[in-house]
Amino acid sequence: MPTVLTENGYRFYFYSNENEEPMHVHVEKGGGLGKIWLKPVVKMAYFTGLSTREEKQIMNIIADHEEYLIKKWNEYFAK
Repeated sequence: MPTVLTENGYRFYFYSNENEEPMHVHVEKGGGLGKIWLKPVVKMAYFTGLSTREEKQIMNIIADHEEYLIKKWNEYFAK
């Protein structure tokens, strides 16, 4: 479960066995978790244990790093 980005206490990562699903990234901070689709469009799959404010922060981080996260997905799952 490689960490691909950390920002503002959020850890963004992939699960190694999920390359059959559409491109996405997982996020965690404290007890909160989330999953965000990166393709075909960026959108929330789910959030749990996170406030609305944290959800907005996460989506802003994703928007700021979308190209980087897509690049990391392609690099990781091309193995």
